[in-house]
Order: sequence, then structure tokens, then C-alpha cells
Amino acid sequence: MGSKSFSQEIQTSVSADRMFKAFVMDWHNLAPKVMPDKVESVKAVEGQGGPGSIRQINFTSAMPFSYVKERLDAIDKNKLECKNTLLEGGDIGTKIESACSHMKFVPTSGGCTVKVETTYKTLPGVAESDEAKKAQEGLAASLKAVEKYLVEHPSA
Repeated sequence: MGSKSFSQEIQTSVSADRMFKAFVMDWHNLAPKVMPDKVESVKAVEGQGGPGSIRQINFTSAMPFSYVKERLDAIDKNKLECKNTLLEGGDIGTKIESACSHMKFVPTSGGCTVKVETTYKTLPGVAESDEAKKAQEGLAASLKAVEKYLVEHPSA
């Protein structure tokens, strides 16, 4: 199968800088707080949060898989963008061969737009399904959970 991609834009009422810091830099602390029904914990596996760092997101039994490992490929704190690759867990190795995302947090009046470009490659013989839609919905729900937390905790 060839590579496929999807783009999405999620509007938030929180500044690009705060959303970037919370969703990218502090996700390991925030995820279990803002999505306790889905995320059990986020642990560093390798590295200190810079390019090449790997973290494992452990999910609760409410999710269809127990974990994913992702590598931070690039981060630009000035441009408020990052790139990462899923390494294992989730559908990697069962339905998907690879998946990479590029996120950019763009300031807007009254908040920001999070622009996401995801590229993935399905394994041979895997029929097209609604996995991309599920991934988009999951990302949007994660961003909205962080937005809600930041609105409720202005000093966070």
C-alpha cells in the first residue's frame, strides 16, 4: 500500500504559546489529568524531551490498545511546531506500518489554530478503514481536553 495522509485544523480559545507548551512540552504531566478515562500515564523511555526522545503513552482499559511509543523527530519552540513518529503499540505492526505527524500551533485572534498533517502507511493486505478518522477524532479530543484544562486553570 502507498502512503496516505490527512490534514486537520483544530481551533482553540487558548494562545498558541500556551497550547504548545501544554500539549507538546508538558503532555506527559497533563494527559493523565485531562483524560483520566483514557490515559493512565506517559513515561519517558529515552532522552530528555529533545529530538530523538521517545515516550510511551499507557492507556486505560477503555482504549482498544494498551500503549503507543512515539519519537520526537523535531521541535521548534520559536515556531511552535513539532514532528513525531509512532514507533510501536496501537495499530503499528498490525494495521499500520508507519505513522508520522507534523503539528504547528498558529496564533489567531482569540486563541490559536492547531494545524496537523499526518502521513501513514498501511500494511499490505489491510483494507482501508476508518482508522484515520478515529485518529483525527482522538487528536481533536486530546487538544480540546487540554484547552478546557487551560481555560479552567489560567495560571497553568
